[in-house]
Amino acid sequence: MNFELDDVYQDLQATVRRIARDHVAPRARAIDAEGTYPDDLFEVFRSAGLFGLCIPEEYGGSGAGILGLTIAIEEVAKFSQTAGLMLLLSRLPTGPVMIAGSEEQKRRYLPGIADGTQRASFGLSEAEAGSDVVGMRTRAVPDPDRPGGWILSGRKSWISGVRQADWYTVFAKTGDPTSRRHDAITAFIVERSWPGVDVPRVDHKMGVHGVDTGELLLDEVRVPPENVIGEVGGFRLAMLGLNAMRPVVAARGIGLAEGALMYATTYVRNRPAFGGRIADFQGIQWELAKLATEIEAARLLTYRAAWLADQGRFTREWVPFLSMAKYYATELAVRASSVALQLLGAAGYMSDHPTELYYRDAKQLTIVEGTSQVQLNLIARGVLDQHLWWDDPEGAFTTGW
Repeated sequence: MNFELDDVYQDLQATVRRIARDHVAPRARAIDAEGTYPDDLFEVFRSAGLFGLCIPEEYGGSGAGILGLTIAIEEVAKFSQTAGLMLLLSRLPTGPVMIAGSEEQKRRYLPGIADGTQRASFGLSEAEAGSDVVGMRTRAVPDPDRPGGWILSGRKSWISGVRQADWYTVFAKTGDPTSRRHDAITAFIVERSWPGVDVPRVDHKMGVHGVDTGELLLDEVRVPPENVIGEVGGFRLAMLGLNAMRPVVAARGIGLAEGALMYATTYVRNRPAFGGRIADFQGIQWELAKLATEIEAARLLTYRAAWLADQGRFTREWVPFLSMAKYYATELAVRASSVALQLLGAAGYMSDHPTELYYRDAKQLTIVEGTSQVQLNLIARGVLDQHLWWDDPEGAFTTGW
């Protein structure tokens, strides 16, 4: 067992760390304040090849996998969740294509993401169907004028990067829209330029400004048969795609927690109080120590989850391990941002310091791509179904042993 990153990943980590310090850190507060998409950072990431990290080499990427993307996001998320989300969007919408897409789809849509000439988004949630995915109402009916084609109608909500995207991975009901059967849902690639595709509004968010989140309206959008991802009735594809994303979202949480702790540590080391420094107090030191330990635990969970995902181990039996990483790292981000703000006191609540930004951005992570409560359900199911480290062939752990 080797806990060291190999040379390729270490070089990637060092490169992205420099980019984060030189380009992301100086822009983070302005991006939050202005709320406009940071095209300058996009160009920096594009030039460095960061959008192709998780895309295989044969489709224009570097083949660094989910682990490579996880490492990169952790570094930029120390300063900006917006930057982390920009990189995340190179994997979320492309995941279903890489898992179940045709060779034609892969060659048509993946290279543009890898080289930064195109951007994509992921349309799954709806206003009344967030965690309850099978409650979606977006409908796909067969196109009478084109065999194998479909006509999509509906409204998707809370789509990150919705206004910047050139195409979307969209899930819709190909069966009865009131049905809760898993085989009633199918994935499609929908291009922004097609008739009937519109972005009627963007949301006003508490944090993670700079990457628009909003609605995608589909008004009788004609989708050709070659843009159906995988098989008709592919609800499982949505779950596989999300399962593989758990470590990527977790990386955003680790990065935020690290950034908040690093900033607060610098502050308490230099802030005089009661004839000494804030850092001299044991109570303060214990808070720093607890956060440092939790960050290290979260990183181990997350890197293992990324390794599992790169091995294709994101099916049901592996879900608890992936969910543990997402749950623990994102909840840690909330705790770390709260502790960091508290360590700065009144100063931390002011926009003079990034602690209030960390605090606002952190909460989003416990909601997106499966809430903390959803992750707990998935972990608990793994325990009850004995998919974890279970070794009790003789029933030794029965009641009363």
